[in-house]
Amino acid sequence: MRYSTEHKLETRTRVLYAAGELFRQEGYGGSGIDALTKAAGVTNGAFYGHFKSKGEAFRAAVQAGLDELRLGISNLKAQKGKGWLLAFVSYYLGPKRTCALGQSCALPSLSPDVMRADADTRSAYEIELRRVIEEAASGLTGNSAGEREENAIALLALLSGGVTMARAVSDPALSMRIVEALERKVGVIASSVEEP
Repeated sequence: MRYSTEHKLETRTRVLYAAGELFRQEGYGGSGIDALTKAAGVTNGAFYGHFKSKGEAFRAAVQAGLDELRLGISNLKAQKGKGWLLAFVSYYLGPKRTCALGQSCALPSLSPDVMRADADTRSAYEIELRRVIEEAASGLTGNSAGEREENAIALLALLSGGVTMARAVSDPALSMRIVEALERKVGVIASSVEEP
């Protein structure tokens, strides 16, 4: 039986979504093909019809996750104007920090596995990360494009690293101290936001 292009696209989207969620939750090493196909509700044949390997599915999940982050920043800039950064920080340190790990941001949850991935995956990650940095930088001030990019890199690194630390500790009070420290430090960058 031949499936329509729309059905194939829906299946790929389902597999990609399930893969992104599972890789965030279990890590690359903890996610096998059987778990991926079960989470997506597809057969092994359907999985391999879209991805040649688990590594290829991981690469696609990383790309999709970072693109989701970039689009989120872009949408906040369009909706909030000058207030985009404070809204982003609030969301990132609130709901994105406390949501289920499978729903978390790709930056803190998938980056550790990317460090151990093949060259193609690392290259794809770098391309997408550069796009995220560019999107964030375009909403920040600075004396030069380089300074705006530096501010964007610092912002993303602070938030990603801080969320990782806040999620990793078991003491809620320490987790909150980490968040509060981040909010203060990110406030320095937020004070330099300009109207995009």
